Amino acid sequence: MRKKSNSEMKRLIAYIFGHNKREMPLVIVCLFFAAVASSASGVFLFLIIENVITPAISDGFSSVSSVLNALIAAMVVVYGVGVSASWIYARIMAKVGQRTLNRLRKDMFARMETLPISYFDRNKHGDIMSHYTNDIDAIRQFISQSMVQIINTAFTLFILTIAMLCISVWLTFAVYFCAAAMLLVIKKIGGKSAESFVGQQQSTAKLEGFIEEIMNGEKVVKVFTHERETIADFKRLNGRVKEDSGRANEYGNIVMPALSGIGNYMYVLLAILGGVILLIPGAKNLTLTGMSAMSAAVVVSFLSMSRQFGQSVAQVSQQTSMCAMAFAGAGRVFTLIDETPETDEGYVTLVNAKFSADGALEECREKTGMWAWKHPHGDGTVTLTELKGNIVLDHVDFRYDESHTVLRDVCITAKAGEKIAFVGATGAGKTTITNLINRFYDIADGKIRYDGININKIGKADLRRSLTVVLQDTNLFTGTVMENIRYGRLDATDEEIYAAAKTANAYDFIMKLPDGFKTMLSSDGANLSQGQRQLISIARAAVADTPVLILDEATSSIDTRTEKIVQAGTDRLMEGRTVFVIAHRLSTICSSDKIIVLDGGKVVEEGSHEELLSKKGQYYQLYTGAFELE
Repeated sequence: MRKKSNSEMKRLIAYIFGHNKREMPLVIVCLFFAAVASSASGVFLFLIIENVITPAISDGFSSVSSVLNALIAAMVVVYGVGVSASWIYARIMAKVGQRTLNRLRKDMFARMETLPISYFDRNKHGDIMSHYTNDIDAIRQFISQSMVQIINTAFTLFILTIAMLCISVWLTFAVYFCAAAMLLVIKKIGGKSAESFVGQQQSTAKLEGFIEEIMNGEKVVKVFTHERETIADFKRLNGRVKEDSGRANEYGNIVMPALSGIGNYMYVLLAILGGVILLIPGAKNLTLTGMSAMSAAVVVSFLSMSRQFGQSVAQVSQQTSMCAMAFAGAGRVFTLIDETPETDEGYVTLVNAKFSADGALEECREKTGMWAWKHPHGDGTVTLTELKGNIVLDHVDFRYDESHTVLRDVCITAKAGEKIAFVGATGAGKTTITNLINRFYDIADGKIRYDGININKIGKADLRRSLTVVLQDTNLFTGTVMENIRYGRLDATDEEIYAAAKTANAYDFIMKLPDGFKTMLSSDGANLSQGQRQLISIARAAVADTPVLILDEATSSIDTRTEKIVQAGTDRLMEGRTVFVIAHRLSTICSSDKIIVLDGGKVVEEGSHEELLSKKGQYYQLYTGAFELE
């Protein structure tokens, strides 16, 4: 744990300094001058007592007025420099902090967008969100407060040590003896506090993940009257946060009183030692540099410096908990940044194409409505294959983990323009097949070919540009209706958006909205009905205008009357495209060119509606109601 914490500390500091190479050296210089100014009070106190007050008692004030004026001028300069340095580094650190947090968020989000779907299957969304909130906030406190305080204190302790050694070696040893006791307290109590704060960070992330999960499923909670159990689970997780936080703050609140007590004992000890040294002949002359003999001025100034020394150590101890939280947060942030991105070894790309005068297919820059796969070969040659939408699954096996195989020896051929329907009970593997075609997951064995090309050779971005998926769960983003439809193709014109909406039969209801296509949507389209949200999703697919279309329970949230209207629109949308349809309503797939019946991850029947009915097999039993789809 300690080694991991040190690694996170080094990486976070290196990250801060690495992305602020010009600002951080200036901050260090300013912190040094600020530390000099804050440490100068003891030295000025010694000089005033030694060179002004003591001579003035015996010789009168007029004899030391020039020295006093010089000291006042020096104090004005030193403290003026200190204030200016503090002002400069405070302004710089405000920018450094926000710039660093901005960069961390960018790095996290950029990496998150490259992660495979399996990462989001394994991690709760609330826990992921905690990286952007709690963890980033802990790092913010470290940058703006703890790090600056620690560096400033380190300079202060160094300067005070030099000054104290110049005054008295023996008294300096006494200070460091007490400082060792302070460090022991910090190590014992502060270490436990730091561990508890790390636990608080983790338990808070679990609590946020639970809250996010319940908010998304609040309807389910109420339908099954699970409120009491949900409250009990929340109390349990919230109680864990309370225990971790209480333990952390309990240890943290003990540290300062303990250090203050040690500091008070140190002050008394030094006063006694200083008095004893003044009374011992010869001992008062023992200094490190011979700069001054022991006197009342030395004892008073040393006591002032020792008090500041103890306070500085105590201030550092206050930052240990914040540092622990920051390093724990940094560890979680860097864990996300270090996640292995989705691999993409594909080298076949999708390009605009056209036929030349001699009938050969050639690449072009302008949009022609025709696409081709650009396939470079090892010998340096490049071939172009027209994108048609022929997809073949050749003896495909797939498993999410080694213990459970989802698909077994699946063979499916979909020719360009064919409508393929998948039928089967829940868990049969229907949606899994479409996820494999998209390469959301990679197959364990077999091959999937797209226009004769192994999809492992096709770049994932190019592969997915040639496909459009309409999911059962519709996701709408904050923005206007038009912006949500345009999500299917960002360069679509307004006229193409209107045409797509008409194709999906969404145009009429959109025009009845308060601002038509400019109506703002938020909270995943909460101001629309489920059917209206699905129609916008279908319009999004229409504007994408890809040769392959996947409909995964796309009409399950639409009533029967609306479904007939949408079906007419989707029939127009499916013309000339390769279409994969997943539907529990068998009446919607009767017109399919081929129906694939899946059971337990295997293809058990295949054929047209009429062919399968004539076989009187599993499809016949499903269609006639002998079996029911789950």
